[in-house]
Amino acid sequence: MLMIEKYSFGVGDRFGRQAGAQLQALIRAVQQGVDVVPVWNKSHREHITIGSDPSSVRAAADAAVRSLDWERPYHVDADHINLENVDAFIPYSDFYTIDVANAIGEAAADEDVKAFVDRHSELVGELDIPGLALPLINERGDIELIARKFLLAVQQAAKIYRHIAVAKSGAEFITEISMDETDRPQTPRELLIILAAIADHELPVQTIAPKFTGRFNKGVDYEGEIEQFDQEFRDDLAVIAFSIRLYGLPATLKLSVHSGSDKFSIYGPIRNALAESGAGLHLKTAGTTWLEELIGLAEAGGDGLALAKEIYDGALEQMDALCAPYSSVIAIDREQLPTGADVLQWSSDQFVAALRHDPRCDFYNPHVRQLLHVGYKVAAKMGDRYLEMVDACEDSVARNVTDNLYERHLKPLLID
Repeated sequence: MLMIEKYSFGVGDRFGRQAGAQLQALIRAVQQGVDVVPVWNKSHREHITIGSDPSSVRAAADAAVRSLDWERPYHVDADHINLENVDAFIPYSDFYTIDVANAIGEAAADEDVKAFVDRHSELVGELDIPGLALPLINERGDIELIARKFLLAVQQAAKIYRHIAVAKSGAEFITEISMDETDRPQTPRELLIILAAIADHELPVQTIAPKFTGRFNKGVDYEGEIEQFDQEFRDDLAVIAFSIRLYGLPATLKLSVHSGSDKFSIYGPIRNALAESGAGLHLKTAGTTWLEELIGLAEAGGDGLALAKEIYDGALEQMDALCAPYSSVIAIDREQLPTGADVLQWSSDQFVAALRHDPRCDFYNPHVRQLLHVGYKVAAKMGDRYLEMVDACEDSVARNVTDNLYERHLKPLLID
């Protein structure tokens, strides 16, 4: 098992141009005394949309590390993989986000449920878990219901993990299990039972991404009750710490927050909970870098601004198709979207202000931001024309990528 570091940031890079700019933000954090490592992640869906392949993520990460003399660990994540698409990632990834959300709720076999409950008599009765406000009180029937809902997902994760382990031929890697893309959050009781099942399968899981209450829409702030999220996050930390002791799970096991970029309103509660518990964190910031590329183009003015406007117009025309795969993680009010003709008249400052995530700015438009977040397919279809413009505007693009990751994400979460 490859050991994960206490703090890690998933730094997605849609077009593979910003690894160096992203790493500069991590270097700044290290200079401030915070040891946080990058995990470059890109999903199978993103590769298909862009027309890239997993080797490109490894190549970009390695090149950035060499050019900036980064001597700390770094990782490359096969993001949201399953058995159908994992093989393409095997030669290049050392971090695997195993997504089993689709299996949640599919009933496990009766004999498997019975065997699980028989094996875990310690879960029946009253459990006093340090950090939880009240003890967990479980009847056998409660355990059976939860096991029936989640065991199949854990079994699927185990199957994928073992497939990776065999294919890696003994090479060490990090395992994450993702359960966030489902309808409702897992309760502390459910998370405990999930972790017990993970231990039964001897899965060396080091990060787990549960579903939290509220909406984690792409590229915009958290929507929900902050106090409720705070309690859920703390409860999950408590259950993880308890399960590590009870079941011998890896001591490095930590929470992973998916779609974590731009969730500014919950960074304070997360930071406080981590400080009080001593726990680690993995936070994924995928699509925010692509948006900073667009901001950099617009800020550069001239042809860069013109191309950014063209991408907005294309995203507006193709809105239904672009939004469909992300329908559960975006909330766009069409009435709040300016027309392509309106945007064509915008100055550089206006475009940047609409897109940059600064709620204090009256011109900031979260609906524009969400549409462009899922609109990277428009830029992908431009091929070299888009990539060459990004390269031509490298100074403003890189500055925005670095500042966004450091100032808006790393600092409020981890840096004094």
